[in-house]
Amino acid sequence: MTGRGLLDGVPLVDHHCHGVVGVALDRDRFELLVTESARPAPAGCTGFDSQIGFAIRRWCAPVIGLEPHASADDYLAQRARLGVGEVNRRLLGATGVAEFLVDSGYQTDDMLGPAEMADAAGARAAEVVRLEAVAERVALNGTGAGDFATAYAEALDVSAADAAGLKSIIAYRYGLDIPPERPSALEVRDAAGRWLRQVDGTGAARLADPVLLRHVLWVGVDRGLPIQFHVGFGDSDLTLDRCDPARMTDFLRAVQPRDIAIMLLHCYPFHRQAGYLAQVFPNVYMDVGLAVNYVGARAAAVIGESLELAPFHKVLYSSDAFGLPELHYLGAALFRRAFDEVVGGWIAAGLWSAPDAERVARMVGAGNAERVYGVRR
Repeated sequence: MTGRGLLDGVPLVDHHCHGVVGVALDRDRFELLVTESARPAPAGCTGFDSQIGFAIRRWCAPVIGLEPHASADDYLAQRARLGVGEVNRRLLGATGVAEFLVDSGYQTDDMLGPAEMADAAGARAAEVVRLEAVAERVALNGTGAGDFATAYAEALDVSAADAAGLKSIIAYRYGLDIPPERPSALEVRDAAGRWLRQVDGTGAARLADPVLLRHVLWVGVDRGLPIQFHVGFGDSDLTLDRCDPARMTDFLRAVQPRDIAIMLLHCYPFHRQAGYLAQVFPNVYMDVGLAVNYVGARAAAVIGESLELAPFHKVLYSSDAFGLPELHYLGAALFRRAFDEVVGGWIAAGLWSAPDAERVARMVGAGNAERVYGVRR
């Protein structure tokens, strides 16, 4: 191999990410955005003392004009001097991402939407619509139990008219061990009645009813778009052992005749199970997006494991970056470096040819997403 990286010159497609914050951040809020915990580090400690914190100081610092390994204090001071707009432009623009597929289901007023993300990065962006978020909007806008199914279907059609794909967070709201069959119309009506009465009583809508979660999922299947599933670790709102994708096996069997692309996101620490599912089900795909940032210097180990069982046309790149442009940049930078380390080692050992490695790099970095989502350069 030469000094040229396998993914050099490959404009990535980040097939799952979120927006970035468009306002200045104090240290406390910045640190909460580099952990999946909802709570700050203990007194006298810092979230920078982590793999992701070290990775930010090593790889993001030069992009904003500092030496590698700049201190956390210096990093945050430089970030403040540049201003949020300039920081967003530098870090998003340096990702080498040609298109962001943005999950807009958890969007705050101070976050950039897909179009603003595209402008800041000098790239393109498309939306991924979260199924549960559409149902919650329907509930808050007012509907009766008997009308819920129709109102939801119509609202999803409108929301997903220009979407690249759909997403389910059933892993957070219930778990992946769902009964595989579509619920009956009567079950949906009764469950909607219970939920809507609760919404009317509290003024808040959080869809967690397992019948309705299955219903909105199957309505999503009917739309024919790729459906992303949160899999594996995330914030403290989930129960990790119920986020193992092997628990989805019966659902995957049920949906297979529909030929819908099922996208397993993040997957860590269940990425080997996800690789197995991607091998045995022709419509199942996977990534290790969220994990790559959080494991930092160990990214090559996770990338290597993601390439063990899954066919290479089933593995995609994503960052799952949320809130901070640092996470979008790190996702891309660590992915490129880890892929080179792993696959370059196989080339050096005579296990892979360089042309095969370059072809797989293009598939994983962009080609698979372009094919599955219909993204075009």
